[in-house]
Amino acid sequence: MKDLSKVIRKPLITERGATMRELHNQYYFEVDPAANKLEIRRAVEHFFGVSVTQVRTMNYRGKIKRMGRYSGKRADWKKAVVTLAEGDSIDLFEIG
Repeated sequence: MKDLSKVIRKPLITERGATMRELHNQYYFEVDPAANKLEIRRAVEHFFGVSVTQVRTMNYRGKIKRMGRYSGKRADWKKAVVTLAEGDSIDLFEIG
């Protein structure tokens, strides 16, 4: 991956994520499955202007879903947990 704008797909807003933001300054993102930890670090630092101390990643398989007699599969995806340095934060709910 060379283009940093395609690394981060969206922030993941969950109750557990809110707790981790408050207690440990960690943020959850859905990222491109081909992205590695270094690219994720560079993308977060570039777009949000913060200092990243740690990046952890998890790969998830897409679930099999059925609609009547038809079945399909959701896409596989990757989650990144990004820990920021003390004093840094990302405002995920800013408008504009």
